[in-house]
Amino acid sequence: MFAPPHPSTLLSRPGPLPALEPLRGRTVVVKFGGHAMTDGPLLRSFAEDVVRLRRTGVRAVVVHGGGPQISAQLDRLGVPARFLGGQRVTTPETLDVVRMVLAGKVQRELVRLLNEHGPYAVGLTGEDAHTLTVVRRYAEVGGELLDIGLVGDVTEVNTAALDVLLDHGHVPVVSPLGRGTDGEVYNVNADAAAGALAAALGAEALVVLTDVPGVYADWPRRERVLDRLTATELELVLPSLGGGMVPKMESCLRAVRAGVRTARVLDGRVPHALLRALTGAPGEAGAGTAVLQG
Repeated sequence: MFAPPHPSTLLSRPGPLPALEPLRGRTVVVKFGGHAMTDGPLLRSFAEDVVRLRRTGVRAVVVHGGGPQISAQLDRLGVPARFLGGQRVTTPETLDVVRMVLAGKVQRELVRLLNEHGPYAVGLTGEDAHTLTVVRRYAEVGGELLDIGLVGDVTEVNTAALDVLLDHGHVPVVSPLGRGTDGEVYNVNADAAAGALAAALGAEALVVLTDVPGVYADWPRRERVLDRLTATELELVLPSLGGGMVPKMESCLRAVRAGVRTARVLDGRVPHALLRALTGAPGEAGAGTAVLQG
């Protein structure tokens, strides 16, 4: 069986990557989050991976999170943070900070790093061109629905702006904010936004970079990571997953059920994790958990 070159070897070669040729002209949606977003070398590693996708002809879309950065900025401003059912309560004052951090800081840093390699990245939010339309989300605690403020679930995706950018060779970098059917702006879970975009764009793959190696086979034990799951198998194990993994795996499930060929969750703390996900074989160290149709 053909063993693809290790990503570090691939990166030493200029130009397009032969191992990515099957993805040329295809769309790949990448959710970037976790510790790697605050680690300078890992940020640069990620930017290099995205640029390699672009130079190979892959239509890459990046969706980023920013929870730790938002929390840090709220602390600096003395704005109290409140959570219900594991979800941030987003008041209008909190939303102002969320928008400032996501679109004004995190997104700009990613765009800057990508554009060190060429005129590639363009930043936008789900508000722009009504890319993400949402409805208000509620948290369920003890069987009761609780209001968590300006937090939204994606109900509709308008890909028009993304299509134009991708057709012109750009890499859209999307902040997870959306416009409500009531005209308000809402904070959106980045995993959910990535899954919705992958489904609407008819992506070939969704890659979710996080702080764990994948789905553990016997959670909460961490001895073994599942290398693959079908969508049907994922539906069965979802209720047993830890809270932080649920939105990530729900995002993967939504994407695969909508026709995305593969969704993969893996550890973004590994250098060049994105190339690892797209060029590595299932079960290879660092390749994470793949969710497949079926």
